[in-house]
Amino acid sequence: MNPRKEQLHALNRLLDIMDDLREKCPWDKKQTFESLRHLTIEETYELGDAILDKDMQEIKKELGDLLLHIVFYAKIGSETGAFDIADVAHAISDKLVERHPHVYGDVKADDEETVKQNWEKIKLKEGKKSVLEGVPKSLPAVVKANRIQDKVAGVGFDWEEPHQVFEKVKEELGELEEAVRTGKANNIESEFGDVLFSFINYARFIKVDPESALERTNKKFIQRFQFLEEAARKEGKKLADMTLSEMDVHWEKSKDFFK
Repeated sequence: MNPRKEQLHALNRLLDIMDDLREKCPWDKKQTFESLRHLTIEETYELGDAILDKDMQEIKKELGDLLLHIVFYAKIGSETGAFDIADVAHAISDKLVERHPHVYGDVKADDEETVKQNWEKIKLKEGKKSVLEGVPKSLPAVVKANRIQDKVAGVGFDWEEPHQVFEKVKEELGELEEAVRTGKANNIESEFGDVLFSFINYARFIKVDPESALERTNKKFIQRFQFLEEAARKEGKKLADMTLSEMDVHWEKSKDFFK
């Protein structure tokens, strides 16, 4: 079978199954946009984990879960006549064509930055009053900071060189140090936030995704600490009864396995 026909056949099968489940399954019948929302967020994070782990089988599985949610939302929308899966697909297709005039029109864009700048200008023409309107309020703070900085850079509000951003990081660290010295809690929190924001901005300049970088470090720390726990168990000890020097011996060994 032609690959495109096979893809359409598979999608059609999923749509048919969704129709059956919505009609015949007690759980599926009860679901609403609101009841599915937290599940969709959870599935998105599970996909993110699979991507960081470079687990292709898990990525495929989690993409399927997300696709199911999209089909589910579209099915619910069709029941009230608000929209259906075709409306969803056409809407995103129309937006992609509109926002890629360098592909579907006569606009010239030879690099990624030009594409991003054109994208933000087009969105403003669509009626948005601010380039930041598209940043979801419920995004995790690190992701939100990264998106904010990315979007304002798209309209030219940005540093020119990475070293300028790193100088800003050092400036903010100095202000945090001064706030800690004076001991004012509100100032400390504010300056700490500024340090994080400037570090996230620097990450963008050195082509590092800060959320992914931090999550990889989280995973590495968990692996190393669990190695430490297992080593302590093998010695018949509890971590609480070990000195830091004793724990550090196993911690250093863990670095040979988890880097």
